[in-house]
Amino acid sequence: MDFAPDLCVFASEAAMIGDVMERTAERLVKEAPAPSVLAVIPALNEERHIETCIRSLMDGDDRLRKVPLTIADGGSTDRTVEIVERLKSEFPNLRVLHNPKKLQSAALNLAAEQHAGEETRFLVRCDAHSIYPPNFIIKVADALETTKAASVVIPMDAVGETCFEKANAWIVDTPLGSGGSAHRGGTKSGYVDHGHHAGFDLAVFQMIGGYDETFSHNEDAEYDERVVSAGGRIYLDADIRISYVPRGSVRALARQYFNYGKGRARTARKHKRPLKLRQAIPVLALIASIAGALVTPFFWPAAILPLGYLGVLALASLAVTAWKRSSCGLLAGLASGTMHMSWAAGFLRETLFPKHDRRAFPLVFGQKTL
Repeated sequence: MDFAPDLCVFASEAAMIGDVMERTAERLVKEAPAPSVLAVIPALNEERHIETCIRSLMDGDDRLRKVPLTIADGGSTDRTVEIVERLKSEFPNLRVLHNPKKLQSAALNLAAEQHAGEETRFLVRCDAHSIYPPNFIIKVADALETTKAASVVIPMDAVGETCFEKANAWIVDTPLGSGGSAHRGGTKSGYVDHGHHAGFDLAVFQMIGGYDETFSHNEDAEYDERVVSAGGRIYLDADIRISYVPRGSVRALARQYFNYGKGRARTARKHKRPLKLRQAIPVLALIASIAGALVTPFFWPAAILPLGYLGVLALASLAVTAWKRSSCGLLAGLASGTMHMSWAAGFLRETLFPKHDRRAFPLVFGQKTL
């Protein structure tokens, strides 16, 4: 039985979003940021990054020390929670919330349900792998206030430490890496249909049911589909940028993008949306490469399909190496190919052999489900 909310109800709710925004605008974030904002970091085994992330979020205006910052931990087995507990002496606004479902989607829902107060108007989502500019939380809340948007998304600038991370970072923000997504290194602000989540109008977040917890990945894109269907607007603020560290190994990157592909397939199926061209290209490349490899023993010209794709990746490696003047660039093609093929494989896996998740779309905020 599908417990996902019926999209038809959003038509009647679309008009409500405007009223919600007006009520939100009555409270100026600059006058009272602490009670108006709740920031959340979903975390699971992030001992390598969590302290850097928290310190970057607390860098800036003294008012940041009054903003509740919840680390929703999914049961870390490393030193993540220990590090957060140690930092509490320096940042008393830190709080740890146990997230038994482990998923990021569940972390945001749980924090909104248990840690948002009556005065909370905005929910700011932070990621443990990211490094934030000074006053990030206040800037996101101000953007929500100014634009009256249902949510604010931001560009992501990848940065690496190891050689593979650097190659990954250099290629992911190019059309050959991300396919030209506006939030991947984008420089132009404006209204979009999807992006990297930074902040939400909490009343809207609650009204449409929060994240769908049956999505382990792509929960952000699925949420954006419901926001737009309900008449809400999503604003990309290119002046608020973050740096993040990409996956540091082929295996970790492949697993990440395989899950991204599966999540996108579920979103497309749930909302009956076709893939965009930039999303379809990796799927076509995988199918063509496999078909070419299988046919080549019987019809050798078919080898041009897989070899052509490998040639593009090789040229990308050489181009990035020359561009960055670093031998690490030679791994750019490997990183790009891993992203393409893993995403496509995940998409096809979920499309051809869907795994029906019986977990209900959560009745977190009292929204009716059918």
